[in-house]
Amino acid sequence: MLAEMRIQGLGVIDEATLQLDPGFTVVTGETGAGKTMVVTGLHLLSGGRAEASRVRSGASRAVVEGRFHVPPDSRAAKVAVEAAAEPDEDGSLIALRTVGSDGRSRAHLGGRSVPVGVLSELAEQLIAVHGQNDQLRLLHPAEQRAVLDTFAGDAVAKAVAEYRSTRAEWLDVIEELREKTERARELAKQADMLQHGLKEIEAVDPKPGEDDALVDEARRLADVDQLREAAAGAHFALSGSPDDPADGSGAMSLVDEARRRLSASEDPKLRDLEPRLAEAAVLLSDVNNELSSYVEGLEADPARLEQVLARQAELKMLTRKYATDIDGVLAWAADAAQQLTGLDTSEEALTALAARRDSLAVELARHAATLTEQRERAAQELSSEVTAELAGLAMGSAGIDVAVRPRMASADDAHALQVGDVQLSAGPDGVDEVELRLKAHDGAQALPVHKAASGGELSRVMLAIEVVLAHADPVPTMVFDEVDAGVGGRAAIEIGRRLARLARSHQVVVVTHLAQVAAFADRHLVVDKSAKGGLTKSGVKTLTAEQRVVELARMLAGMESTETGRAHAEELLGLAEAAKREAINGKKSRRKK
Repeated sequence: MLAEMRIQGLGVIDEATLQLDPGFTVVTGETGAGKTMVVTGLHLLSGGRAEASRVRSGASRAVVEGRFHVPPDSRAAKVAVEAAAEPDEDGSLIALRTVGSDGRSRAHLGGRSVPVGVLSELAEQLIAVHGQNDQLRLLHPAEQRAVLDTFAGDAVAKAVAEYRSTRAEWLDVIEELREKTERARELAKQADMLQHGLKEIEAVDPKPGEDDALVDEARRLADVDQLREAAAGAHFALSGSPDDPADGSGAMSLVDEARRRLSASEDPKLRDLEPRLAEAAVLLSDVNNELSSYVEGLEADPARLEQVLARQAELKMLTRKYATDIDGVLAWAADAAQQLTGLDTSEEALTALAARRDSLAVELARHAATLTEQRERAAQELSSEVTAELAGLAMGSAGIDVAVRPRMASADDAHALQVGDVQLSAGPDGVDEVELRLKAHDGAQALPVHKAASGGELSRVMLAIEVVLAHADPVPTMVFDEVDAGVGGRAAIEIGRRLARLARSHQVVVVTHLAQVAAFADRHLVVDKSAKGGLTKSGVKTLTAEQRVVELARMLAGMESTETGRAHAEELLGLAEAAKREAINGKKSRRKK
């Protein structure tokens, strides 16, 4: 739920705060006062397009801030967590959108800077803004299908999911079969090249890291004399002359002599150094033994050197073709083997793919038929319920027909699907076209709604749909921007009644110019403007009961200062309150039964 919205520097609004409660809130004001800026602010909070022209003249930026109460386990709460947004002290979530006079826009959520798309994703779960543009959107076939699917609920949602999953696999197989058929010769040549490379590598049978190991071994075999000289010299430096054991010039003998002198000293500090020399003596002895073993094992082996050089030549043949080292060659071989599994262009492989395509087509046709059946069943119910709502909106002789018809495939349709005896176009949402048709009066032909409905009738059709969809719409806040345009009199009263009924399950915010609609609200906000220094600015205030009577009188006929106008406004308020009480009492009595 939207608990509060603050607007600063947006259009004619200098600064305003809207306190919003559950139920039905109405926003009114004179023409040009800035009522639409409230809806513009909500669009910005919903991630809508930012325009520099919306920034108030003389202001550096426009700011819109909204405070939302978000259920902890909701999808909206998950969006906030993923964005690392921090809730406020009372658990509410604050969304902020700024638009600079240069057109640059920034978004924040829970004190964190976020992409505008995050606000859009959050708003999808929390708020739905309906305006006159939405009426036009209702004329699009995709929107009409979405209305039906939303009304149908889980039954159609499950059928759509199964259809889409099968369709994705079907399309993948079709594309694979097409590619392999069209590129059979090219793919066969590629497969031959991969197989030849794998056979070459398999014949040499390289081992991981073998090239580096052979380099080390070849160096030892080629430089055996130099290595023996270096090792022998080091051995002599450690142990002394091998011909004279009594020779004390070796490092080990010198360390032993130092140990003897230290241990014989009477000074404790010198004696304490002897254990450290003992450790050095052990280390020198270990190194000396290893050098002795190394020298003994170091022999010239021309035959082995020849073998190593020949093996290196084999490996270099592979590294010249496939990678810079043997580990890379082995990786190429693994990748090539994987590629070969997808390059089978044999007649058997193509036949198997075609059979898989046909099997998936049968399965997809079955899902499509199930989806059509579910939509047709839901269409009958939706038609009946919307028609009943229209009767209450002063369109008693009108009727809505939700038509579900197959979308025929064209001759060049790449996604043609045989369903029953006909070829249909298998789009991402099924094989159906959905169309809202309006029968303006008894005996009239049912025509597409955009051809049969006037502007005012289209507003009522949309409102009737919203009321019917209320049970299926999880969005807690609904905003209506002058959806009552083009209507008046009894129809306006019935629109107010329906909005009040919708407000029993949703938070409803309505921008209107009709007193008949405003009278049904639980809370009345007015946008008023003032001029000072040649600059017009507007603010928003909550009306008291007495102020509300004055505002309704103004809206009725500009008679806020006359007793007649106020009496008419009070009568309208009384009518609305009585209608709301009757609706509530009727609901309670039905529950008791």
